[in-house]
Amino acid sequence: MADEFSESLTPPVSPFPADSQCDLTPTRPPCFCCSEVKDDPTGALSTDGYIARGSLKRLLLSLDPAPAEYQADTVEIFGFLWVTETALVESTKLLFGLFRQTFYKLENLVKSNSNDFGKAGNLHYEAVDLRQQCVSFLQYVKVFLHRYLRPCGSQDADHSHPYEEREHQFPSALLEEVFSITLLTGRLKDLPASLQSAFSIQNHGKIFPPSWHLLHLHLDTHWSVLEILHALGQKMRGQVVYAHQFVNLTGENLTDTSLFEEHLCSLLCDLTGLAMSKYSKVRPTEALSSNHYLCPCTKELWILLMHLVECRNKTLHTESFWSYMTSLMRPLVSEKPTAELFSGLPSHCKDLLGFTWWLLTHLAMLGKYHSSGTVQSEKHLGDNWAFVGELLKLTCSPVGGLAEEQVRMHVHCCLSLSLLWEPSTAAVSTLWDYYSKNLNASLTVPWLGLSGLGTVCKTPLALLEQARSCCSPSPLHSAGHTQLYRSANSFHIFLRVLALCLSQDRAGGVRQRQIKGR
Repeated sequence: MADEFSESLTPPVSPFPADSQCDLTPTRPPCFCCSEVKDDPTGALSTDGYIARGSLKRLLLSLDPAPAEYQADTVEIFGFLWVTETALVESTKLLFGLFRQTFYKLENLVKSNSNDFGKAGNLHYEAVDLRQQCVSFLQYVKVFLHRYLRPCGSQDADHSHPYEEREHQFPSALLEEVFSITLLTGRLKDLPASLQSAFSIQNHGKIFPPSWHLLHLHLDTHWSVLEILHALGQKMRGQVVYAHQFVNLTGENLTDTSLFEEHLCSLLCDLTGLAMSKYSKVRPTEALSSNHYLCPCTKELWILLMHLVECRNKTLHTESFWSYMTSLMRPLVSEKPTAELFSGLPSHCKDLLGFTWWLLTHLAMLGKYHSSGTVQSEKHLGDNWAFVGELLKLTCSPVGGLAEEQVRMHVHCCLSLSLLWEPSTAAVSTLWDYYSKNLNASLTVPWLGLSGLGTVCKTPLALLEQARSCCSPSPLHSAGHTQLYRSANSFHIFLRVLALCLSQDRAGGVRQRQIKGR
């Protein structure tokens, strides 16, 4: 039997005549695509993305990633036919080697990119094909894990079948290959500027340069690594997977859990760094209307990470999304050193406290997205008032001596968070104490001109209308809310936060009674 098994069941070339092959090409798998998505903070995500196609929901529910695909006995991967049920176990290194080879081809295509408009179409379609091959392979890996991977049990070395031996070693071999992919792609922050510039391509056309395809393949690969590691952990039912060859060579432990943690933290750090580069061009008046993502694909990636991390928090009792982000952002506004997992954040930023407020607010807005991609009224991401309280203390600290233009933006963000989450009495108390000592300070922003210098209420009715406007804040994404920075000073914005807090029916406690007493 062993002699019969010496020949691979998954030949890298098809044993069938070309004219007898049926069409085994599966439906195009989900991928990051922003070519037809408008930059709308409340709009739908890409119809070809992981969320709209149901990939995220199936991942969170531990369902088959592609139930209608890969049902035939053979599957085409990188131009060759393979046996669907055994290919990944038998030819792990070969398949991942072909993935790296195809990835390199796309990189070389970017390097040889020409400005000749006549060649643009050919380069586009060649890049599409190379990226499609890589994404399809990653999709096959996810499907294979769900359908064919079995948890490793005790193995009888004397009576085990050669395939069973490979199957027993497969989780470790897969982990090593996934680790090699992370080394291949590197980190988003280390991509050359010429490649990162593809984030800003906004022609929404049909023809894109190879750099655009390579950049989005990087995003596909980073997300797929997390998907594969999560699925591997789910299928192994709590068994820790070790990369044995890596451990033997380096003496360092590498497990599925440690690689997931490391890759997740690196990805959160890099996305934060990309947001920081965009914040340098954001004016305080545009803080709530300027998004933190460079293209809709990075917006979708943020949402994917939120839901996956929250799912693991509920099922595996790991850290929550806000716990990760607080660990990442707290060193930005304090003197505490950055954790090793979050190393690599850019050190240059014009206003780290303002950036932290801005990023936190926009991430909270993305928390309204359901795993199906729709924006719903109920929140799917918990609040983070504990960290917001730390930020408020820094904003209101007399040591910092922040100007009105900064305080106004911070309080504006606090109002947005109060609209997204249930208002916090602790946050209101901090702001109340601040304004009780600083109402005589100038609450104007000189570069805004005459707007906001003062509001004279000539009649009691006008004063009543102004009070009503403070008691009824505008909806979150309305022009009245996003332009509040221009039309109201920080104290008037605080009054809106106070009104939201006092309007809570179920609010209670000492702080709430103190506020009502005042």
